[in-house]
Amino acid sequence: MHLKLPIFGFRIGDFTYITDMKSISAEEKEKVKGTKVLVVNALRREEHVSHITFDEAIAFAEEIKPEKAYFTHISHQLGLHDEVMQELPPYIELAYDGLKIDVV
Repeated sequence: MHLKLPIFGFRIGDFTYITDMKSISAEEKEKVKGTKVLVVNALRREEHVSHITFDEAIAFAEEIKPEKAYFTHISHQLGLHDEVMQELPPYIELAYDGLKIDVV
């Protein structure tokens, strides 16, 4: 859900893309588990009415356990890229404009 608006996440093989998420049902979360690459929003550190926070995105990735996760839909309020990257587990990176990843 994106506040009250249902949104679509996409799982294509072992690649999952979910943005504009504030909440996800247990049933839908089960569909995501086992993905190798996860892309999810991490808007900012502070609560937001329609997006998960940085810490919630980390917790979500830890629950899903992908091989690699990318945080997208991030705000300048999150902080400087290099500094924020230092806070993340090795398998999580901040996405950026022009990022290309191989999905096999």
